[in-house]
Amino acid sequence: MNLALNSISARAKYIRMSPTKVRRVLKQIQGRSYKEALMILEFMPYAACKPVLLVVQSAGANAQNNNGLDKNELIIESASADDGPVFKRFRPRSQGRGFKIKKPTCHIRVSLAKV
Repeated sequence: MNLALNSISARAKYIRMSPTKVRRVLKQIQGRSYKEALMILEFMPYAACKPVLLVVQSAGANAQNNNGLDKNELIIESASADDGPVFKRFRPRSQGRGFKIKKPTCHIRVSLAKV
């Protein structure tokens, strides 16, 4: 992924959620303004909205504090959820068998850019 030099990003690692469920939320905010993305995330009914909202707010704070940019002039340039490590567990079953349980994690990355 080639990001512009003036883009600001934030990421959250090892979020205990499936990357597929997070990507469903990220598709809704890509290309939108910062304020519009916050409103969308606040009112969508998915559990994945909370960690994504925190990452977007963190990226906005990075833009304001580190680069001196105004949050109203930012857009969501790119947002992605990559696979993290998978926790593997076993559930006991009848006749001595064990069924696998996979508990996926993901890494969320959000990049902002000035309009």
